[in-house]
Amino acid sequence: MLLTILSGLISACSVVFIGKYLKSKWSFILPILPTVLFLFFAGHIPLISGGNQQLQHINWVPSLGVNFDFKLDGLSLLFALLITGIGSAIFIYGRSYLKGHIYFDRFFGYLLLFMSAMLGVVLSDNIILLFIFWELTSISSFFLIGFNNDSAESRKSALTALSITGLGGFFLLASLILLGNISGTYSISEMINSKELILNHSLYPLVIGLLFIGAFTKSAQFPFHFWLPGAMKAPTPVSAYLHSATMVKAGIYLLARFTPILGGTDYWNYTLMVIGGITMLYASVHALFRIDLKGILAYSTISALGILTFLIGIGTQEAFIAAMVFLLAHALYKATLFMVTGIIDHETGTRDITILSGLKTVMPPVALAAVLAALSSAGLPFTFGFIGKDLVYEATLHSPWNDYIWVLTGLAIATNIGLVAAGFMAGIKPFVGKLPSQFEHVHLPSKSLWIPPLLLALLGIVFGVLPSFAGTYLSIPAASAVAATFFTKNLQIWHFNIILILSIATLLLGSIVYLLNKPSQSKLQQLARFDNISPQRIITGYANDIVRFANWFTNLFHNGYLRSYHLKIILFAEALLAYKLWVSGPIKLDLWTLTYPDIYEVVIVAVLIGALYIIVTTPSRLTSVVSMSVIGYCICLIFVIYSAPDLAMTQFTIDTLSTVLFVLVLYKLPGFINFASKKILYRDALVSLGFGLTLSLIALKAWSEPISRDISNFYGENAYLLAKGKNVVNIILVDFRGIDTMFETVVLSIAALGVYSLIRLRLKSSERE
Repeated sequence: MLLTILSGLISACSVVFIGKYLKSKWSFILPILPTVLFLFFAGHIPLISGGNQQLQHINWVPSLGVNFDFKLDGLSLLFALLITGIGSAIFIYGRSYLKGHIYFDRFFGYLLLFMSAMLGVVLSDNIILLFIFWELTSISSFFLIGFNNDSAESRKSALTALSITGLGGFFLLASLILLGNISGTYSISEMINSKELILNHSLYPLVIGLLFIGAFTKSAQFPFHFWLPGAMKAPTPVSAYLHSATMVKAGIYLLARFTPILGGTDYWNYTLMVIGGITMLYASVHALFRIDLKGILAYSTISALGILTFLIGIGTQEAFIAAMVFLLAHALYKATLFMVTGIIDHETGTRDITILSGLKTVMPPVALAAVLAALSSAGLPFTFGFIGKDLVYEATLHSPWNDYIWVLTGLAIATNIGLVAAGFMAGIKPFVGKLPSQFEHVHLPSKSLWIPPLLLALLGIVFGVLPSFAGTYLSIPAASAVAATFFTKNLQIWHFNIILILSIATLLLGSIVYLLNKPSQSKLQQLARFDNISPQRIITGYANDIVRFANWFTNLFHNGYLRSYHLKIILFAEALLAYKLWVSGPIKLDLWTLTYPDIYEVVIVAVLIGALYIIVTTPSRLTSVVSMSVIGYCICLIFVIYSAPDLAMTQFTIDTLSTVLFVLVLYKLPGFINFASKKILYRDALVSLGFGLTLSLIALKAWSEPISRDISNFYGENAYLLAKGKNVVNIILVDFRGIDTMFETVVLSIAALGVYSLIRLRLKSSERE
């Protein structure tokens, strides 16, 4: 399983080197990897459908409980097949859609990166590993949404999506860390054994609250839903892949994966039902007012995500089955409709449904794919969407909340009526009626554009007529993983009971709404009057307040003067250290135990003080630098006197190198600017004396404490045994504190890149001024 993820990551990196070939004759290789991965996962269907699971464990940082743990069960298999299967169709479709684009290779590099990240999310059995891939999906989707980087709207949409999902990722990390500390493990499989401990813990409400924010932001639940319609600025292959079948369902996957660990409580169930219910009804109504095809599909996708959250909240076996069937059906028909929308936009130059009509005469295969997907979306019998909606009603009618059965069912009916109309608006409206004269030149696009959506649409019909395969081998094993118990169930084409009546009534009422609804720009403008109370406006308002505060804070603390930065840093350090000294109690030091300094120590300190006086009084920069080196050499002598020759050599080397570098750049620097008043000088002197006094008190405090050699003995005894090195200091830095050293190296590398960029910077004359 690790290889499947690495293959995508390696392929994404290789695009940097072979990108120019992909733009021409080699583009045919792009769909090969997702297709091979799809076949690989499909080969596991017989094993997983029998209730088995496949585990892979590779040690990474075992001391921190972070390992490459992967699990393939019914839930992860369903998502992996969607990621790779629909991914294969998108790669074929995208080849033609973006043919000739200047950033053709870059786009598929981002897409491969995203595919690998999504596979990492659904296959990870370690919560830290899951979070790493979770964040990688946010970063790669940022590049994909903002792919048209010459458009201000695309850049804004990408930043909005990254801000919302990134904020959710922060809360998710907090939740996962708390969860790991409570259960004592970072393995998701092992956490199931600690379910009672987790549910009874005082931090349980906080854990699920933080996890909900992470899942809701990624899956565009109310009130975080508004980033998804904005993300429609991305190219259509991105919308078809990320925003119908994969990325937006990552939050649904997260809720489903942690249901066996955190689910089954009122906090969990009621929250998911309320948020999911609000989201699905709110978005389905909004979809009816849109005139842009992508806008219709975006809001209907949000509504579908709300239905999935709603079903997981119901928490019964029937609800889990309905969720998994609906998830698969939605992925098939929504990816189809997005790709059809891309074809329409590609050939006609518009996505406005008030203009589009009659396209069936010039694009019959595209029309067929769109109509089949729209019928599946509406829930027409003999489509897989019909079975999905059937099971939704079955889940609500058989829910354990007897007092709310008809409320839940009514909510589902109202939502599905809106989705029926929205599906017809997107999949039927552009193709029926008379063909406008401005579209008479439109022709059928290349086969690689219309064959992928047509295959997905036909698959929705095949699963609708023969639902046993999709149920037995895909949806039921996935539902079993969510319920944490293996069960079997045969999907039926329909039920001859009240559920069938509700499904037919939904289809009829949705069709009536479609016929009566006349979306227009004026209705959109009327709806815009409520923008002041919309979640987007409220959250954006808070975000603007944060930006204003950040500007105020930046102007206050970051005024461009280095001495100001030093002053604030030192004052903060003084306050922190003084507070620690205050709470740690008085210094217990016997003055009679202090030894008097030797004459050479007094001389060294006197020379050091003299050099310091010269530094703060001299008008010469060169004299100041030389005096600083004198202070460094005095410190070297002190190290030698107190038997630390290695520190003395390090100090000597660094001080000499620093002095030489300072002298080399002196001629590039202006002279001292003597702008400081006596008031500022006295202030700086007072701060400096306070800092020196604080450090002196800390030294005395440390001197007064009893010496504990446990740590030094540990390093001395284990340096060679554990790290095979004789230099204890080096072993501490490289092995025992290896992570610290790694991050320090990263910081230095970033600083080096920044310096190199400044050196290589070439400004225009106007910019220099």
